[in-house]
Amino acid sequence: MSVWATAFAAVVAFMGIGLVDPILPAIAENLRATPSQVSLLFTSYFLITAVAMLVTGWVSSRIGGKRTLMVGLVLVVVFAALAGTSDTVGQLVGFRAGWGLGNALFVATALAVIVGAASGGAESAITLYEAALGIGISLGPLVGALLGDMNWRFPFFGTAVLMAVGFLLVTTLLRPTPKPAVRTPLAAPIRALGHGGLSTTAFTALFYNYAFFTVLAWTPFVLHMDAHGIGLVFFGWGVMVALSSVFAAPALQRRIGTVRVMHLALALLIVFQLGLALSGHGGIIACTILSGIPIGLNNTAFTEAAMEVSDNPRPVASAGYNFVRWLGGALAPYFGSRLAERFSASTPYYVGAVCCAVAIGILIVRRRHLETLERVDIDHTFQDVPADARA
Repeated sequence: MSVWATAFAAVVAFMGIGLVDPILPAIAENLRATPSQVSLLFTSYFLITAVAMLVTGWVSSRIGGKRTLMVGLVLVVVFAALAGTSDTVGQLVGFRAGWGLGNALFVATALAVIVGAASGGAESAITLYEAALGIGISLGPLVGALLGDMNWRFPFFGTAVLMAVGFLLVTTLLRPTPKPAVRTPLAAPIRALGHGGLSTTAFTALFYNYAFFTVLAWTPFVLHMDAHGIGLVFFGWGVMVALSSVFAAPALQRRIGTVRVMHLALALLIVFQLGLALSGHGGIIACTILSGIPIGLNNTAFTEAAMEVSDNPRPVASAGYNFVRWLGGALAPYFGSRLAERFSASTPYYVGAVCCAVAIGILIVRRRHLETLERVDIDHTFQDVPADARA
C-alpha cells in the first residue's frame, strides 16, 4: 500500500505539469499578459525544480524519505492554493516557483522511495513511476480544462485539494523510511555528474526536454481552441505518453537496447516538431498527440539510464540528472514564446527539432560512456529467457 500511496501522490504531482496548459490563453487574457509572460509559469516552476534537485538528497538523508515527501506535498498544497488567489502574472509566477520547490522535494524522493519499496526490482519500480508520470501528465490538461472552463483559478485550488489527499495517504500508509547510514553531502549531485555516463545522459536529456516542453508550453497558443479543446488534445497526448512509456519503451529496450530507443525516439520527435511547424490546424492537432509517443519512450529510457549508468546511489544520480534535464524545461517555454513573438509561430518548433538533433549528436560522440547501459540491457534480456533455454 505504501508504494501505491506514493504513486497516487506522484500522479497528482505530475498533473501540475500540464494542468495550466488549457488555461494559458485564459490566464493571458484575464491577467492582461503576453504569451512570453505567461510562459514564465513554466520557467519559474522548472528553474526552481532544477536547482532544488541539488538539495533533495541532502534533505532526505537527514530527515528521511517519508518526511521529505511530506514537506514537499505541504509546499505544493500551500503554493498551489496561493496561485489560485493571484491578481497579477508576477504573483502567479512567484507562487509557481514555490510550487516547484515542493515538487522537487517530492518527485526526486518519490522515485527513490518507490524503487526501495517495490517488490519487483528497480525496473518495475521505474515503470510504475513512469506510469504515474504518464497518467498525471494526461489527466492534468483534462482536469485543467474541466475546472478552468468554470474559472481559470479553479485548477490551482483543485490541485491543492488533491495534493492534500496525497499528503494524508502518504502520512497514513507509507511506512517510515530509515535514514541512510551515510548522509548525502550537499555537493554530491554535482560530483555525480563527473561520471561520463551520467553527464552524457543528463545533457542529452537537457536538449530533449527543451523540445518536449516546447510542445507542452507553446502549442496551446497555436491551437486557437477553447480550454476544452486544448485539454482534449493534450489528454490524447498524455495517453500516448503513458502507453509508450509503460508498454512500448520496456519492450523496445529489450529488443534494441536503451541507447537505440533514445536515438529512435529523438528522431521521431524531430519529425513531429517539423510537422508542428509546417502543418495546418488539423496537422498540428495530430502531431501534438502523436508526439507523446517519442516523449513517453524517452521518459522511460532516460530515467532508467540515469539510474543504471553510474555507480552513484540512485537518489544522488537522480538529483544530478534531474538538475540538468529540468533546465531544458525551464528554458524552452520562455525562449520559445519569445522566438515566436520575434519571428513566427513555427520558429520554436524548428529550434526544438535542432535540439533533438544536438541530443542525437551527443549520444553518438559520447557513446563509449554509455556502454554500461548495453550490459544492463543484455542482463535484462537474459533474465527474460526461460532457465531451460539458457542451458
